[in-house]
Amino acid sequence: MAFPHRLDAPELPDFSMLKRLARDQLIYLLEQLPGKKDLFIEADLMSPLDRNANVSILKQHEVDKLYKVENKPALSANEQLCFLVRPRIKNMRYIASLVNADKLAGRIRKYKVILSPQKFYACEMVLEEEGVYGDVSCDEWAFSLLPLDVDLLSMELPEFFRDYFLEGDQRWINTVAQALHLLSTLYGPFPNCYGIGRCAKMSYDLWRKLEEEEDSETKGRKPEIGHIFLLDRDVDFVTALCSQVVYEGLVDDTFRIKCGSVDFGPEVTSSDKSLKVLLNAEDKVFSEIRNEHFSNVFGFLSQKARNLQAQYDRRRGMDIKQMKNFVSQELKGLKQEHRLLSLHIGACESIMKKKTKQDFQELIKTEHALLEGFNIRESTSYIEEHIDRQVSPIESLRLMCLLSITENGLIPKDYRSLKTQYLQSYGPEHLLTFSNLRRAGLLTEQAPGDTLTAVESKVSKLVTDKAAGKITDAFSSLAKRSNFRAISKKLNLIPRVDGEYDLKVPRDMAYVFSGAYVPLSCRIIEQVLDRRSWQGLDEVVRLLNCSEFAFTDTAKEDKASSESLRLILVVFLGGCTFSEISALRFLGREKGYRFIFLTTAVTNSARLMEAMSEVKS
Repeated sequence: MAFPHRLDAPELPDFSMLKRLARDQLIYLLEQLPGKKDLFIEADLMSPLDRNANVSILKQHEVDKLYKVENKPALSANEQLCFLVRPRIKNMRYIASLVNADKLAGRIRKYKVILSPQKFYACEMVLEEEGVYGDVSCDEWAFSLLPLDVDLLSMELPEFFRDYFLEGDQRWINTVAQALHLLSTLYGPFPNCYGIGRCAKMSYDLWRKLEEEEDSETKGRKPEIGHIFLLDRDVDFVTALCSQVVYEGLVDDTFRIKCGSVDFGPEVTSSDKSLKVLLNAEDKVFSEIRNEHFSNVFGFLSQKARNLQAQYDRRRGMDIKQMKNFVSQELKGLKQEHRLLSLHIGACESIMKKKTKQDFQELIKTEHALLEGFNIRESTSYIEEHIDRQVSPIESLRLMCLLSITENGLIPKDYRSLKTQYLQSYGPEHLLTFSNLRRAGLLTEQAPGDTLTAVESKVSKLVTDKAAGKITDAFSSLAKRSNFRAISKKLNLIPRVDGEYDLKVPRDMAYVFSGAYVPLSCRIIEQVLDRRSWQGLDEVVRLLNCSEFAFTDTAKEDKASSESLRLILVVFLGGCTFSEISALRFLGREKGYRFIFLTTAVTNSARLMEAMSEVKS
């Protein structure tokens, strides 16, 4: 189906209901401990909690003092203690130690544990082993969907990536299925479902099971969202490993956006204080530059500053009545815009300083060469120099992974050489990290013969093993062919441009990487939506090693309005980057539909590497 060109974007559903539901459930759980109580909160949950129920709401429900869960004795004198934690074994051991310490001291208190987003049997087992199961009441706060923006929902589960893609731990799949079930309960069923990846398939199957068990809830409901697309992070590691150059992505790479807000330090605020700033569509300055390529942002901000100055200057020729109107109606808005403008200009200057120091242009050039498969020797030398100069352990790892994935693994000589240099430069404690990266398929070594194409392997079958070995060696010395190269060719991920790529008027999604590369994840989504199925993409699916895990489920669309069919929910399992979000927003504008993003957490290359690292920074 061809999508209508440049229609007005459809209205987005109102996700504030998700916040209200989560807040009401938390209040209900807190009220089960009537009277004054102290609340211990795990660090990971502080930001999500603050976005949902701030301190004043907690105080209204008789929370007296707030403490951070730390590995030290509790100083609370309260008779009732409430713990809001992630379902982790170490948290349960900590709580059990507090309860046992109270028992030894002869103190009698009430304890309540609220586990978010779900309660695991293993947690209760720990309490039982420690002999405190009868003293503690355990509950679940099913808070798994936090609206960070009008079109972005996050499960705030950064550990999902490591747990599933490295450890093979499937416990969060139920959380994903429950979140999808909640969305279909609130916003009607999804008539068209697509997905790719093992985790996507498992989440989808479990969600369908939940839907069947409670079939009556969504029956007869009109769908508000016409399509849902589930995608595993390991289908496309390349995009997540690239340096981001759209403004929001750069802010995330430079300052770390956490739970939708960012801490701008004194170098940005031009004062001696840091400032926490919420970055979403309500920030009028930010919403206009967030998806722009960084090279356009300065020009836009300086134009905005001139316009603002012109509006301030209007008051010069005003009489008293006009001045009164100006002060009461416009001045406050202008001051707010002025404040935001100076913050984003400060952020831009700070990014520029850092990137100039790092020689960002040279780095981007190397990344583009890796994506296009040119000058691999030069790129390898650049990475070696990066390691030898000890620029950053995380950055060096990222570049090695990008080289490995784009080349379908490193040749053994390069793998050993880079690994040795890395361990000598940054320390032998990183050895386990290499094992993790290998297991996850991020940094691998080619086995002899990995480079055979279908034709070459057929040839080798015709001759004796000994001769085949020689043929293999001969082919190994030729240029390496990788799945990424083949996929890139098949899906046209590297645009061929005559002359300069115009970043001011982007022609395709490649603008999010300076016109050098269309994000693979976004291209897959575009292709499947155009076809309304995986038909004609069999070769791509095979190259992605997902033959068993690409699925389509389309229902009859008689109930779905044409408006809802232009709304697409994309679910990233294992995290998504701001570059992918910007690319899909661009695609939506081009084709007249609108994307809503649901991710286990917002990620970037550094978070990806840190999740795999055994050396905690």
